[in-house]
Amino acid sequence: MSGSPLIGARAEHPRYGELRQVTDHAAVLLADNPSPMTLDGTNTWLLKAPDATSFVVIDPGPLDDAHLKRIAAVGPIAEILLTHGHPDHSEGARAFGELVKAPVRALDPSFTYGSEGLTDGDVITSAGLELRVLGTPGHTSDSLCFVIDGEAVLTGDTVLGRGTTIVAHPDGKLGDYFESLKLLAELPDNTAVLPGHGPELADAGEAARMYLAHRTQRLEQVRKAVQALGGSPTPRQVVEVVYADVDRVLWPAAEWSVRAQLEYLRTGY
Repeated sequence: MSGSPLIGARAEHPRYGELRQVTDHAAVLLADNPSPMTLDGTNTWLLKAPDATSFVVIDPGPLDDAHLKRIAAVGPIAEILLTHGHPDHSEGARAFGELVKAPVRALDPSFTYGSEGLTDGDVITSAGLELRVLGTPGHTSDSLCFVIDGEAVLTGDTVLGRGTTIVAHPDGKLGDYFESLKLLAELPDNTAVLPGHGPELADAGEAARMYLAHRTQRLEQVRKAVQALGGSPTPRQVVEVVYADVDRVLWPAAEWSVRAQLEYLRTGY
């Protein structure tokens, strides 16, 4: 799940099912599952060094046989990594692992198949690459990013290519999300963002700083809305004030973020 289309330019119409090379080491296959929550659909990333013979797959996406077979047809798969457990990223992972006979690794052990899990600070050596694992909770408690040093960071739903993500309360915590964005803001200049939804971005630090500014602004709007509404307003009441400029189809998702914001205002976390 992702969020509302507030930041970033729209890419040209996506070409579903066509492998597109994005960086020297990363190509993307777009799943045909567009929605208000997934934008154009889920980006499945395939990573390898130019001279490697196998790929690492990030987020196989939904349980869509056609999409999973297209990924498998690209070439041998060494392993499968998940940025987090939301179904639009993970639902097809077990079936895909069985299809290509490759392990699935994630922070949440319930998604791990045929191998050990992942944790912050791990370094994955596979397909001729070294991927550094960053624990980036906030969107969800199990959110991870994967860094190809000097090139790119794969952000799942922590940073999107268009729009802003939700904080999926109660699992997601705004305090965690602020810290994760600060971590991404410290990545070297020109580290590309390879997101779970939407187009790639040129600079992770710049994107993270924009997210921090936007989230801080929203938090202040929530604070003022609570004061104006008096007492203990419901999250829906706050959404109707703060997210009045957002398409109502996204209001249920906005309620998740508002719940996280209200908790942060109460507890600092």
